[in-house]
Amino acid sequence: MENPVLIFFIFLPFLAAFIIPLLNLFWDQAKTIVLLLVSLVLFLLSAIIVINPPQITMYAPGGWYPVDNIPLGIHLVGDGLSRFMLLIINTLAFFCAIYAIPYIKLFTGQKYFYTLFFLQLAGLNGVVLTGDMFNLFVFMEVAAKASYALVAFGVKKTEIEASFKYQVIGGLASLFMLFGIAMLYWMTSTLNMADISVVLKNNHVDNTSLIRFAQLFLLAGVAIKSAMIPFHAWLPDAHSSAPSPVSAMLSGVVIKVLGVYVILRLFINVFEPCGFMSMVIAVLGGISMTAGVILAIGAWDLKRLLAYHSISQMGYVLMGTGIGMGVIASGENPEVVALTFTGAMFHMINHSVFKGLLFLTAGSIEYSTGNLDLRRMGGLAQYMPLTMIASFAASMAIAGIPPFNGFFSKFTIIVAAIQGGYYFRAALGMLVGIITLASFVKFQRYAFFGKPLTGITLKQTPVLMNVSMIALAVLCLLMSLFIFPEVRAVFLDPAVNILIESTD
Repeated sequence: MENPVLIFFIFLPFLAAFIIPLLNLFWDQAKTIVLLLVSLVLFLLSAIIVINPPQITMYAPGGWYPVDNIPLGIHLVGDGLSRFMLLIINTLAFFCAIYAIPYIKLFTGQKYFYTLFFLQLAGLNGVVLTGDMFNLFVFMEVAAKASYALVAFGVKKTEIEASFKYQVIGGLASLFMLFGIAMLYWMTSTLNMADISVVLKNNHVDNTSLIRFAQLFLLAGVAIKSAMIPFHAWLPDAHSSAPSPVSAMLSGVVIKVLGVYVILRLFINVFEPCGFMSMVIAVLGGISMTAGVILAIGAWDLKRLLAYHSISQMGYVLMGTGIGMGVIASGENPEVVALTFTGAMFHMINHSVFKGLLFLTAGSIEYSTGNLDLRRMGGLAQYMPLTMIASFAASMAIAGIPPFNGFFSKFTIIVAAIQGGYYFRAALGMLVGIITLASFVKFQRYAFFGKPLTGITLKQTPVLMNVSMIALAVLCLLMSLFIFPEVRAVFLDPAVNILIESTD
């Protein structure tokens, strides 16, 4: 089924990125209007195609449709998984765009920020919609290049250094990805993901070792881009140096799309899940989950603390994904497979909301106090009540405290691990949850409920920043409803079904 709406998720942000500098030459408010209008349209489109989804849809830019079932051109594919990811990307982008309007006035060159923001958004949407490997790489690079520039947007020494580190390590990841894609093309003579899957599943490639070699290169690339430990060195500096709306996008969306989504798409939809790769992914997830929270507990810079928790929380998703792949490879317990993938999808969207919100509250604190060191904060609850409420909701969500959304997704992953017989991983998930709670009790204690600050003047947080934070805080509660079958059937099940059906 053809659906030309898909192209708008890529075309609109690219168009906005191009016209903002032009319109800004003679109309200073054009960038703000374009930012709000385009981000709102993309948010509404993503919500509509999730709530009222068509069947799996495809759009071929340029009209290059398959001939005799042989793909000839570029294809955009809108299935349950890609629609789910579009909702994550464009929801957070919309609230970050609202937040950025007053926040980014702290910097010069605002029109360049909006241009880079839309380039990043176009690349992220392209990654989840493309149906071929080469354009997957191209859109990943578009999003990554925009992210490099956004990290350095403040042009301070620390920001430029963080961006340089991000670029160097990101360039290595891109090299791994390109080499893995080249090997796949050499083995299968096609770049279309569905076609590659058919070729591999029909055993048209006899050399299993070569396939595994290509998989390891691809996994190394996405492990770096998603900051799995031990490939995480770029993330704490990048997240702590970037403007807060950028940090929210990096943590809430970029590491998911360029990392976890690509793992799901390639290692479940394209490749047939195997015991070896499932073990590697689950082990990397477990290590990231544990080491990330240990690094976070000792951090005093608020944004670095949140950055380490991004590593830890993505570990939950990867561990759940690895467990699901392992159960598929063993051919047992299909109910466990559905439960693990449901938990992974649920935690992905939960993390985008509560971690995006945490970075926005950190930005609000920095905006008002000019400080991110928890040891130099205190008593902010009486000066910043809305920020305190929002950060409390996000802190309880990431710590897995009911009735906030993070509890239900973590609980689902842990129950799935127990049902699948992975008792150590389940125990590890519960232990990490306890340490996460301790870390965010520390955040709340030192920032909002410690000894009040004296001798400084706090800036008033703008209304639009508060609007974004409160809206995301409400979502931290409302998304707990995803645990109910009727709601889950709309938002989570279509993505889970795509992962399960591709392995049948």
